[in-house]
Amino acid sequence: MYKRILLKLSGEALAGKDGYGLDESTVDKVVTQLVKLREKGTEIAVVVGGGNFWRGRQGKNMDKSTADYMGMLATTLNALALCDAIESKGVPARVQTAININVIAEPFILRKALKHLEKKRIVIFACGTGNPYFTTDTGAALRAAQIKADALIMAKNIDGVYDCDPRKNSNAVKLDRLSYMEVMNRHLEVMDLTSITMCMENNIPIVAFGLNEDDAIVRAGMGEKIGTIIN
Repeated sequence: MYKRILLKLSGEALAGKDGYGLDESTVDKVVTQLVKLREKGTEIAVVVGGGNFWRGRQGKNMDKSTADYMGMLATTLNALALCDAIESKGVPARVQTAININVIAEPFILRKALKHLEKKRIVIFACGTGNPYFTTDTGAALRAAQIKADALIMAKNIDGVYDCDPRKNSNAVKLDRLSYMEVMNRHLEVMDLTSITMCMENNIPIVAFGLNEDDAIVRAGMGEKIGTIIN
């Protein structure tokens, strides 16, 4: 069992079957598992993406920095929705953003985030790193290193890491365990190279698993064998 974990959750995962916006039942499913894992004693931080509202590729003729800042605002929508759903279950939660939106959320302050975690509040980090040209995966790796998480667990749309895309190749083979270097050398699509390198340099294991599996977040947080482990 991990004492402290950081969950990386894609925005698309919260959209459910519609692929856009927020699906209430999916949000409730995620939050129910977070609450259950917290009750087992795990300290939980979350980094959430924003792809269910905005992806940089939508702004094809837009300045890259502008498109990325719009994506950061999209992650804030998801973070606020998660926070509200968590608190509706009687569990304290906080949203911290990497860009200042102090009317609706706290700015990211490491000492404050650590204090929240020690008090068993669920902390949701939004806006990635706060800088354009960096993904929310990099934001997740950075925050995991800063809070000294025991593991970075990644909820994905497929049940682990495969040697090729299983949606395109029915002969794709699931890989149960990988090293950081194998992921980079084989160009496996788990996280971008910056994120993988940061996890490797800080010795943070990554657990990639399918969100649709029963109690997947709880099982990953408890250290059960699920999905693919990268270390």
